[in-house]
Amino acid sequence: MYLITAFGNLLIILAVSSDSHLHTPMYFFLSNLSFVDICFTSTTIPKMLVNIQTQSKVITYAGCLSQIFFFIVFGCLDNLLLTVMAYDRFVAICHPLHYTVIMHPRLCGLLVLGSWCVMVSLFYGTGLGVYLSSAATSSSRTSLVASVMYTMVTPMLNPFTYSLRNRDIKGALGACLVRVATVRDEVIGLS
Repeated sequence: MYLITAFGNLLIILAVSSDSHLHTPMYFFLSNLSFVDICFTSTTIPKMLVNIQTQSKVITYAGCLSQIFFFIVFGCLDNLLLTVMAYDRFVAICHPLHYTVIMHPRLCGLLVLGSWCVMVSLFYGTGLGVYLSSAATSSSRTSLVASVMYTMVTPMLNPFTYSLRNRDIKGALGACLVRVATVRDEVIGLS
């Protein structure tokens, strides 16, 4: 699941960055969401895989705090970027004639930067209280299932939900694959 998440989101970033037709606000936000999803899953899953392999659940205090910090940071960023994407779609649908004026590149950059800044504020305001409090009220099995759902399943499905069903992304990925095959054939021909 981790490899599917990382690979699917990397494909979206590659498709958006390599196709100039996809250099629009929607795809800018989508590639940022893909980057955040990779970071979000990379915060906890590698350590979890090591724990499963070694049958050890030991983590240092500093490692735990670092993991919590980045987990909350990227989790909040995920939600804020989805909010920004919803605003982008709202403007595109409700104000189509003014879309290019409203969603100019500077505003898009400011919205992404604002997402990062708001998230840091939310982290320091509420994150510590929630994650440092006692978790005695919920069962560990229920918590485990819920954790896997929001740490792995959602980021894994985001590429499929938001873009791999999109014909523009499919076209860009197809063009990338053709370029890769062409370069591969040229390299093989040189050897």
